[in-house]
Amino acid sequence: MKNIFPILLFISSLSFSQTTIKGNISNKNESLAFVSVYISELKKGTESDLQGNYIIKDIPNGVYTISYSFVGFKSERRKITINNEKEIFLNVTLTENNLLNEVVVTGTLKAVSRLETPVPVEIYTATFLKKNPTPNVFEALQNVNGVRPQLNCNICNTGDIHINGLEGPYTMVTIDGMPIVSGLSTVYGLSGIPNSLIDRIEIVKGPASSLYGSEAVGGLINIITKTPTTAPLFYGDYFTTSWLENNIDLGAKYKIGENVNSLLGINYFNYSNPIDNNNDNFTDVTLQDRISVFNKFDFERKSKKEFSVVGRFFYEDRWGGEMQWNKSYRGGSEVYGESIYTTRYELLGKYQLPVSENIFASFSYTNHDQNSVYGNTLFLAQQEIAYGQITWDKKVKNHDFLLGTAFRYQYYNDNTTATETSEKTKISSLFIQDEIKLAEKHSILLGSRYDYNNIHGSIFTPRIAYKWKPNEKSVFRINSGTGFRVVNLFTEEHAALTGSRDVEITEDLKPEKSYNININYLKRINLKNGVHAVMEFSSWYTYFTNQILPDYDTDPNKIIYSNLNGYSKTMGVTGNIDLIFPFGLKTMFGFTVLDSKNRRDGVTSTPILTEKYSATWGVTYDIPKWNLSIDYTGNLYGPMRLPLLGDLDPRKEYSPIWSIQNIQFTYKKFNNFELYGGLKNLLNWTPNKGNPFIIARANDPFDENVVFDTNGNAVATPDNPYALTFDPGYVYGPNQGIRGFIGVRYNLL
Repeated sequence: MKNIFPILLFISSLSFSQTTIKGNISNKNESLAFVSVYISELKKGTESDLQGNYIIKDIPNGVYTISYSFVGFKSERRKITINNEKEIFLNVTLTENNLLNEVVVTGTLKAVSRLETPVPVEIYTATFLKKNPTPNVFEALQNVNGVRPQLNCNICNTGDIHINGLEGPYTMVTIDGMPIVSGLSTVYGLSGIPNSLIDRIEIVKGPASSLYGSEAVGGLINIITKTPTTAPLFYGDYFTTSWLENNIDLGAKYKIGENVNSLLGINYFNYSNPIDNNNDNFTDVTLQDRISVFNKFDFERKSKKEFSVVGRFFYEDRWGGEMQWNKSYRGGSEVYGESIYTTRYELLGKYQLPVSENIFASFSYTNHDQNSVYGNTLFLAQQEIAYGQITWDKKVKNHDFLLGTAFRYQYYNDNTTATETSEKTKISSLFIQDEIKLAEKHSILLGSRYDYNNIHGSIFTPRIAYKWKPNEKSVFRINSGTGFRVVNLFTEEHAALTGSRDVEITEDLKPEKSYNININYLKRINLKNGVHAVMEFSSWYTYFTNQILPDYDTDPNKIIYSNLNGYSKTMGVTGNIDLIFPFGLKTMFGFTVLDSKNRRDGVTSTPILTEKYSATWGVTYDIPKWNLSIDYTGNLYGPMRLPLLGDLDPRKEYSPIWSIQNIQFTYKKFNNFELYGGLKNLLNWTPNKGNPFIIARANDPFDENVVFDTNGNAVATPDNPYALTFDPGYVYGPNQGIRGFIGVRYNLL
């Protein structure tokens, strides 16, 4: 009995010493959601909920440092002593830093302040994605200046992402720095990245080939996921639209044993409501049934070095076509439909070696299976990509080195005439980067990459960047480099598979080579009336010595591919202006003006589907006393040349000026809940306005009633007065008018 009392006293003291820390995180005007709260001594953390509240339970007695960090705000650190308290309330107010001092990793493959990096990097947070809720990353990027999601087909609605006027295959998309979108997924894999697990998106406009390889010619989009230790315990986001589109995002963290923190994310999207508002008997929007499952594992090591593994599974069933189509018609010639089954697996990993030097080993593996039909044309394709990389970060006096080696293996096979046998490509790479601090305000970055391709031989891509930082609020940068890309024609050119045009490849297609220069100036201004402003302006010039471009003009019945006997170039200027007012108003405005030209066999032309100018904007107004936020977002695009089928084609050769605008209202009063709703496409704009039709010969998708001459050209007849063949490739924007949406978010710490 005497021994029981000390034991009970000890147990009582243990339970009493477990303290709960809670509080609210805000700025001057509103509570802040998704702020990372972390106690490094305990390796324990959380995120603030939708009302800015946070809670960390079971903290033992001791002295700790709590860090509060959120993109766009200065990080805060609070030291706290716990001595048998049951609860401690700790409210924190964060100060805006306008994203200039935030750490970015994309431009140089190492963590550095945005103001210090010699490579311009733009940051878009999870909060930015919430301003216009979308079911995938592809649509979420529509309000990023200089970045345009481009639909490539009126029927199946597949698309790619353009940066500064360059086609989607020139844009590399990575998750946590590892490549996941290339080849087949350039067209078919962008839709399945769940927004719920995104911490931020970093974008580099311009060549990044010296670090990331041949596909990063036009730019790089790096999707950085949340860390399991600071993510909320559970997160849910569901919305539906008046078109009956339904999207649900779920996220949860859990532990496996003592040393493995895990983050699970599930995205499900369904649209099963055929609509034909333009009365052409074809679906206006592709029907989709899609699921994506994402799991990230962070391993705690005694050495405190990094080790993480990410797995993702993606499946999508999408179809578009004549309104009476169903799966019994799949692949046949009775009713036209385009049906695409996509199955995709991804595995990514990052491991910091247990040595005194800062050395990381990274890997990624993707397996993509494509089963598609375009009318009665069958397209079956398989692609496997394995990628491994080792980097060594080393500082020596005023030199900051990054050395690396990489190996990439790609297996590709399809049933087209372009791939008579399976292709196996191996690329071995060696790259080095040296950032030299010349003086307090001046630095230069030198980089080069050597690739050996087992098919095309040696590839060398150098890079040079100069940074001048005259003061703490401004920076001037100039970047120049080369790019190199091997074209995967049928994985990247959707128009080569759909419609009635024949594909003609006149010769062996050689790799593309480009040269680029980019000038950037960024300035932060604090006005006396409490207004904060960030202004960023860039100008670029890209020159291709051999760009593989589809030729729609020579023969209206063909898409002709050949090496470019000439050159192509694109140049332009772009600017972003962010204003933050002290009374809850935030505004973002961006513009891009560009000029693209191709010169082939002495003839100069403007490339298809390249806008002359564009603008994006976002206005957020917070009304704390009403627990309400209002978001007004939009974009505007100037004319772009469109693919006509001949001189008699009555459709417009150039698109008009068009704009997509949205408004959202968010109510934040309820604990852990957030209600939102609004309207998308306020102007009810669709591409068919001003055109007699969008899809050519929609009434005869198999060209059964088209008369051809001896050269294979369509002939004008009373039934076909414009001498057209079936073609759904006349597309430059979404064919979906105004619609309402409503949703709810839930966040459990």
